[in-house]
Amino acid sequence: MKHCVVIGGGVVGLTTAWALLERGHGVTLIERDGEVAQGASRANGGQLSYRYVSPLADAGVPLKALRWLLDPDGPLRFKPEASWAQWSWLIAFLRNCRGPVNRLTTERLLALGAYSQASFARLRTEAQLGDSIALRTPGKLVVYRKPAEFARVAARVKGSGAEQALSHDECVALEPALAQFEEGEATLAGGIFTAGEAVADCHAFCTELHARLRQREHFRAQVGARVYGFLTSTRGAVFGVQTDAGDVTADTVILAAGLHSRALAATVGVELPLYPLKGYSLTAPIHTGHRPPEVSVTDFEKKILYARIGQELRIAAMVDLVGDDLSLDSGRLASLQRSVRAAFPHAADYDRATPWAGLRPATPSGAPILGASGVPGLWLNVGHGALGFTFSFATANIVAELVSGRASPLPLQGLSL
Repeated sequence: MKHCVVIGGGVVGLTTAWALLERGHGVTLIERDGEVAQGASRANGGQLSYRYVSPLADAGVPLKALRWLLDPDGPLRFKPEASWAQWSWLIAFLRNCRGPVNRLTTERLLALGAYSQASFARLRTEAQLGDSIALRTPGKLVVYRKPAEFARVAARVKGSGAEQALSHDECVALEPALAQFEEGEATLAGGIFTAGEAVADCHAFCTELHARLRQREHFRAQVGARVYGFLTSTRGAVFGVQTDAGDVTADTVILAAGLHSRALAATVGVELPLYPLKGYSLTAPIHTGHRPPEVSVTDFEKKILYARIGQELRIAAMVDLVGDDLSLDSGRLASLQRSVRAAFPHAADYDRATPWAGLRPATPSGAPILGASGVPGLWLNVGHGALGFTFSFATANIVAELVSGRASPLPLQGLSL
């Protein structure tokens, strides 16, 4: 049995710890915050979109980005920095904005999504997770405002089996709350529906899984302990971590600390191509008389998603390239409020919505980085971007298999450093 240290108590770190325990290893999980799931896992979109995984980098995105930047309510904001990390990431991102590259990455992410869906089903049974995670499988509907854009996408998905192209009337029949679109300035040309896609409360999932982990014999958690470096041998191999609560030795260290992974990896000479994509969310209570969408809805042009999680409506949006800024920008929140009130004016109590901002650790390609770091004893499970909840179950099992000396269950081409 190996003793493994997992750095990071978000959904990626917690699922990795579970996967390692299931393979007979001992695990010490170290989380810098006073509670688990306080970073990108705290109030994200809550969607488990196993089949809607198209990476941000695609042909046409740079031109769209210019239009978004000119729109005060647009989904993108960019603040230039005198930072090599920002500009090198942007250059690599632009290199990935090509159709053939995007299609290849999407194929890899679809395989990862399918494996993650099966992995989640197993974990949910093994961990005996309860109703507190608010899991539902209502399917996902991506709605389009522009007829030309919808026609292009509908032609692509025709006959795919997994996705259905729906007309305006078919969208409203599937999700009656979409009739509210017509009450504001919004219009609806049609939508693409994918059955079987799920929503859940990521924070509640992390909290419950952490409780299950603490019941395991070979699990130990250090919550509120900050890792600031690695213990390395004279040959440069990692054999533990340095924390403000003392050193912790291990046979293997797995880095799953989201954006913080970048700085930690740099201490042993590993450059991770991660950059924070800042996103916002509103969590609005649903009361009697409200008409929230039951299906998970994504507004394609606005890049806003709506997911009912229990008796709350989660609205998540925006990609801000503004560095490590975690502040709640009042202008961006006001913009999001304007957009959601126009689209679903009667869906929830927006006056009592709880705002949140989080930094999603993204790679230029949109694919996570898994496996060997190049430094003996240090493994990676990082770079999930906006799909950390979706992919965490798959990537945890992949990394746990590699740590156990076995082959990855999926090809790692395009998914490794």
